[in-house]
Amino acid sequence: MIRKYLTSVRRGFVLAALALVSWLDLLLELVGFCLLCVGLIFAYTLALEGTRPRAALTRRLAGRWCGIEVEPPYRPAPPEPERERDGWYRDGNNLFKRSWFLRWTKRFEWISDDPATGRDLGWQLWNPLVGLLLVPAVLVAGPGALRLYGKWTRWWLGPRPARSGDGWVRTRLKALGFQLGLAGLSIAQLAMAVPTLLVLAVGFAPLFPTLVVAGRSVTDTLRREAKNWTGVRIDRPYLPEPSFPVPRADGMYQRGRQLYDTPWWPARLDRCRWVIRDRATWRDMAAAVVNSVVLSLMAVPTAALVFFGFWGFLSLWVWRPIAHWTDTSWSMIGLPEATTNWQALAMTPVVVAALVAGLLPAPWLARKGAQFAKLLLGPTEASRLGQRVERLKQTRTDASVAQAAELRRIERDLHDGVQSRLVAMGMKLGAVEALIDSDPAAAKRLAAELRQASSETLTELRLLVRGIHPPVLSERGLDDAVRAMALDSPLRASVTGSLPRLEQPAEACAYFAVSELLGNAAKHGEARRVSIELGYDDGLLRIEVTDDGKGGANAARGSGIRGIERRLGTFDGTFALTSPLGGPTKVTMELPCQLDPDASSPRTSTSSETA
Repeated sequence: MIRKYLTSVRRGFVLAALALVSWLDLLLELVGFCLLCVGLIFAYTLALEGTRPRAALTRRLAGRWCGIEVEPPYRPAPPEPERERDGWYRDGNNLFKRSWFLRWTKRFEWISDDPATGRDLGWQLWNPLVGLLLVPAVLVAGPGALRLYGKWTRWWLGPRPARSGDGWVRTRLKALGFQLGLAGLSIAQLAMAVPTLLVLAVGFAPLFPTLVVAGRSVTDTLRREAKNWTGVRIDRPYLPEPSFPVPRADGMYQRGRQLYDTPWWPARLDRCRWVIRDRATWRDMAAAVVNSVVLSLMAVPTAALVFFGFWGFLSLWVWRPIAHWTDTSWSMIGLPEATTNWQALAMTPVVVAALVAGLLPAPWLARKGAQFAKLLLGPTEASRLGQRVERLKQTRTDASVAQAAELRRIERDLHDGVQSRLVAMGMKLGAVEALIDSDPAAAKRLAAELRQASSETLTELRLLVRGIHPPVLSERGLDDAVRAMALDSPLRASVTGSLPRLEQPAEACAYFAVSELLGNAAKHGEARRVSIELGYDDGLLRIEVTDDGKGGANAARGSGIRGIERRLGTFDGTFALTSPLGGPTKVTMELPCQLDPDASSPRTSTSSETA
């Protein structure tokens, strides 16, 4: 018994020492996050991956010493990027000649989107405090304390079932983190804006566009996270980049009245003119100053109240008893000295009230902070018009190619199917004419075969017409057409939301996009369930399709997804795909469109349907 007790004490001290290393890991990740704010995503990824071996060691020791088995909770790592047949690596609409940037981007998305990463960060913050408490606990309770520590480790570092929703405290703590994150990103934006202005002030104009583009990457991160964290969408306001200079007939490059032998100077001057004349560049500079001040002022008071309340609670009920046992002095800044449990109990409502006062307005402040950031970081009408014109230029060719391919498909189906049947029917009619006097019975049999062939040809023609434009789409609109498609799908499909009658071209585009996604989910994703959410608001049709398949969908490896992108691009729509390995796969499509002017009134339908 004594030997078992001494073994547990020794193991408790080792686990406590290992717990203290977690703060060093947290410091390393903080440095990686600071480097992330200036565009070095690989530094943050390396920091997160470099700390996982310590967590893995703790999981093994929890199973070996504490008797609590802890399984690794991490998602599978992303596969290596695949080179396409033309030699490029593709990610959405971006092409890369080499795979290293795409590889690090995918690894960053993988490790930052993994819920287990956030739990690792929380464990690294609180585990050292628990490790310090483990030392006296193991001296008192022996193996029992080790078992409690193993359960603590499994709660933090083990896999967890999916949560249907966050609690009150968790939701507001996340909102407070979002506030601090937006404030930190705005400060990082200011850190990028200062050297950019200094370069322009001292006359290094060729370097100015490079720094502006680097600063825009930080600003784009703020826009993206504002949407992910608070739901406030901030579109990119920048004018399209200038095209690369084209040589004249004599091989020279012209800019104004000046000729150049190489395209370097014309390209640099065009880019300088582009960033200087873009109002969004100067709006970003102003936002860097204003947002860093305003968002910090919105986040600091709530964070201070939460820290005061939490630290005050620990001081009253953790550090004060320890100080009393060890006969040392103790005091909490902002609170009167408490020497007894009754005095600590009397001051507990104060720290709890501070904690609640800091957490209560956090979601509202986070959303208002994102809305304030949108005032300067959002697009103007001029930038919206420029982006729309550039996008229409890019999608015009895709639309022409898609239309030509569709016409070729219809021509091929008519030629190989309906036309062949009609030719055969004509030949049989000739045989009927030849046999009707000499062999009426044979002519009657051929006439029956002609009737059957005409019925099959009509069915085939109807299917072809339905593939061009389904009748249910014309008669009842996109809402009921998608529900009918869900009923015919082999998957258990649920459709939520309702839509008014929209423009017919937009409805057809969305219908075939949803049809392609359902086919991909059943054929490639090995899904069993799929949910479709429909919504229309302020001239924007939004459709979300989520399935429970194996995930791993990649636009670079499938022509179907590219076809959907081209189809939506024709209407200036957007396509967003999220498909981690193991699932789920979520596709969000947004399509600008107007209400159908021929519809007398919007339709109403049930809010949900299950097929």
